[in-house]
Amino acid sequence: MAATTDAATERSHASKGLDRAVIVAAALRSIDQHGSQGLTMRGLGQDLGVEAMSLYRYVSGREDLLEAVVASLLEEVHPKLDDQITGTWQGYLQAFAHAVRRIAVDHPAAFPLVATRHPAAPWLRPPLRSLELVEDFLATLSGFGFTDVQVVDTYRAFSGFLLGHLLLEAAVRGAGTSPVEEPLDEGDAPITNADGQVDLSGSPTVARFRALLSEDKSADEFEISLETLLDRLEMAFAQ
Repeated sequence: MAATTDAATERSHASKGLDRAVIVAAALRSIDQHGSQGLTMRGLGQDLGVEAMSLYRYVSGREDLLEAVVASLLEEVHPKLDDQITGTWQGYLQAFAHAVRRIAVDHPAAFPLVATRHPAAPWLRPPLRSLELVEDFLATLSGFGFTDVQVVDTYRAFSGFLLGHLLLEAAVRGAGTSPVEEPLDEGDAPITNADGQVDLSGSPTVARFRALLSEDKSADEFEISLETLLDRLEMAFAQ
């Protein structure tokens, strides 16, 4: 009898076209409308016309779902890089920045998740939080002749610029500014580790730069950014 019930449930899911991608897309629509704090498995099930328990066939819980939403947003970055301007490092950074900004503009309520949830390792920086994006970023700048130190300094300055500016822009566009949610332990949820024990076998450039990425240069970066801002203001006032 149980087998018959399971088979009937599976057919019901198939008839509704339910799978992980469909659920993630529905979750993103919900976040766009109601913010991440309003996302619940029960509410999402109602949106999809199924019981909440049906969703657990495809996602292990809310935290798994939020991670999947962030991953789906970051997957939009590379396809949106304009190949016509990425032939120089300046053009590459321009294209990269605008691709990340597009996420904040199109999904302001979801962008704080990209910016504030734990990256793949503690020595990586949001919003460039995935190994795939960081691998491409570091390898590309190295290919343009940047030294190792220059690559990491650029990564830090660039990610800091994106994080500060785009979080503010998302807030202006209506994003919530509530405290960052701490991931819950939901068993199989692929929540990133806080201890940095992550498999880097598929990201050789990240592995090569790991020691430099792990250095704490926050105080120096703050002073440099502040001095740059003051210099820019001084130039503007002098005109």
